Amino acid sequence: MKTDSLFYRLFQTDPALVLELAGLVVPEPGRYRFGSQEIKQTAFRLDGVLEPPTDQREAPVVFVEVQFQPRRVLPALL
Repeated sequence: MKTDSLFYRLFQTDPALVLELAGLVVPEPGRYRFGSQEIKQTAFRLDGVLEPPTDQREAPVVFVEVQFQPRRVLPALL
């Protein structure tokens, strides 16, 4: 999808934005790393994975899937 690369670049530039959009509060959100990972199961690819700093083992790992489609009933889907 064309928007995948747009969001990938956006979240790569500002990983803390993913946490903000998800409503997650963590210490030092700017230290998270954002990247794309592929899970072997007949090639299941995630839009992105937000990984916490290695010294914060209790911090959440966030899996990102971006859906960017015009819908009039979006609130009903959330």
